[in-house]
Amino acid sequence: MTAKPPLFQFDNSYARELPGFYVAWEGAKVPAPELVLFNRPLAKELGLDPDGLATPDGAAIFAGVKSPDGASPLAQVYAGHQFGGFSPQLGDGRALLIGEVIDGNGRRRDIQLKGSGPTPFSRGGDGKAVIGPVLREYIVGEAMQALKVPTTRALAAVTTGETIYREGPKPGAILTRVAASHLRVGTFQYFAARGETDKLRQLADYAISRHDPDLADNGNRYLELYRRVVERQAALIAQWVLVGFVHGVMNTDNTTISGETIDYGPCAFIDAYDPEAVYSSIDLSGRYAYRRQPKMAQWNLARLAEALLALIDPDDLDKAVELASSELARFPELYRAHWLAGMREKLGLQTEDEDDEKLFEALLAILREQKTDYTLLFRRLGKAAAGAPEQARDLLVDPTALDPWLARWRERLEKEGQAPDLVRSRMDAVNPVYIPRNHKVEEALSAAETGDYAPVKKLLDVLKTPFTETPGFEAYAEPAPVSFGPYETFCGT
Repeated sequence: MTAKPPLFQFDNSYARELPGFYVAWEGAKVPAPELVLFNRPLAKELGLDPDGLATPDGAAIFAGVKSPDGASPLAQVYAGHQFGGFSPQLGDGRALLIGEVIDGNGRRRDIQLKGSGPTPFSRGGDGKAVIGPVLREYIVGEAMQALKVPTTRALAAVTTGETIYREGPKPGAILTRVAASHLRVGTFQYFAARGETDKLRQLADYAISRHDPDLADNGNRYLELYRRVVERQAALIAQWVLVGFVHGVMNTDNTTISGETIDYGPCAFIDAYDPEAVYSSIDLSGRYAYRRQPKMAQWNLARLAEALLALIDPDDLDKAVELASSELARFPELYRAHWLAGMREKLGLQTEDEDDEKLFEALLAILREQKTDYTLLFRRLGKAAAGAPEQARDLLVDPTALDPWLARWRERLEKEGQAPDLVRSRMDAVNPVYIPRNHKVEEALSAAETGDYAPVKKLLDVLKTPFTETPGFEAYAEPAPVSFGPYETFCGT
């Protein structure tokens, strides 16, 4: 009889190349793992066997009960600034990196279990997760992927048969997360804070080989690595703002070297445009409010610069500070350039004009004053570009408030001489009609807590094609009813 091929073809570089950067560990045993969501397209992309994993054996693997052949389960160590306060040791307190695979495009990808039980880094916590936060991360991560925002992905969600207490009894669950890597700003901070320069260099060389291999022979490779991370984060945060996303917990341990969005805890998408929007129950000061995300990303990058100084110029700290500061100072303009380019796309513009920023800010000021739905307004402006502004105007409390701005915008479009239908087509390709509306997410998560996963699956189906209006999905494009009230999210750890 021919032996079955292994379910995973692991090549575990982190475990192999970075001893001392983690603790080998096993997931907690759970009584009744059950696969409730499985991402078949992602499994195929990773070169896995979807049919072999969509089984009780697969559920056992995704629950951490069974270690697949070739796995090297480990808990990574890192530090981090959490809401501005530095914790010198955090680490994977409820997660395990089970291994790495090379996907069909030749990219190395981490496979991690989140909620798999306590580790040496749990700091007294139970290391478990519950169904609501697990499914929130699954839903929002897949939505971000469809919206073309760099993100970690969800491969599977399992329930464990346990009852976990989080403001009451909740069904236990585990998420299988896929990432370009789990290297964070906080990973570098851990070794820098301990003065372990050799390990810091080893980590930086590993990051370069994994994410920026063209820098391997560069004499200034550590400064160049920093430069790349600054550029990736500037692009990422601009994309967050353009789609109306609020991360909610932008700590340095949630800031990746790869430029992917990671850790969808108390996140949400804005409905009515509000630069001060905060959803996280623990962000009492508004540190990570929607409008502050670019500034907080730059703050996090400053912490990375501090961690890398000993590598950038080991012999001259002042020179290292000067070089890193110069790169960090580029962030605002990099972010602004990405945001302006994105706004031009959202408004159907193909050329640059010195007054564009004023035009864009004027629109946002109207949306803020009129408490207008951000996503719907941009979507309906596509129809306005094609000569039908009524639906966009109807979103405002005072529709006439938009008219002077519409005239300025039309004049700008007319200067470019574009066909109106082509403008609308391009706008519809970047302005989503469907996002994870907060009330729809909560509706789906509430049903899942009772064992009904149909609303979650329907929501995921809707979010697969965010730019295409689909008959039968109309309710998913509408703002929350007034009865939904103010929205608050929780980390769920």
